[in-house]
Amino acid sequence: MKTAQTDNGLILTLNLAGVIAAYVLLSISLWLSTEVPLATKGYWGMGVLLLTLSLINVVKYRFDAQASIDRIKQLEEAHNERLLAEFVTDKKV
Repeated sequence: MKTAQTDNGLILTLNLAGVIAAYVLLSISLWLSTEVPLATKGYWGMGVLLLTLSLINVVKYRFDAQASIDRIKQLEEAHNERLLAEFVTDKKV
């Protein structure tokens, strides 16, 4: 049985793009700044904040997706066990 696709894929993609953008922006900032003025420190701070929030969201949605898959498997296994139990105990006369 296929699991239904949800918006988690889109959200994961957007968050992954945010993580990549944060790394790229931080790398450019580090590469281009020989001196570190206050503006650059603020830019680094914003980049780290963006990176942190994106990573938290990526982990959360990955855990949610895995929990959903695990729950569906548990329900399918319980359903199959019930069907087998009914088949074994079915008394045909």
